[in-house]
Amino acid sequence: MSVQDDLAAVKRRLQDLEHTVEELERRVVTERTSPRPPEGRAESLVTIPDAPYDSGLWTDTDDEGLGARDRHAP
Repeated sequence: MSVQDDLAAVKRRLQDLEHTVEELERRVVTERTSPRPPEGRAESLVTIPDAPYDSGLWTDTDDEGLGARDRHAP
C-alpha cells in the first residue's frame, strides 16, 4: 500500500470513530433524560408468615445435601 492509501484508510477509520463517539454521546444524553424506574424492588417483596409450615408439604423431599430421609449421608 502506498502512503496515500494508508492516509485514506486512517481518515476513514477516524471518521468512523467520530461517528461512533457521536452516537454514544446521543445515547448518554437519552439515558440521562429518560425517566428511571424507582430504586429498589418494593413491589416484589413477599411477606413470609412466622407460622410453621405444614410438614405434609415435605413428605417426599430429600434433605438438601443429605440425601433421602431413610438413608445416611456419605
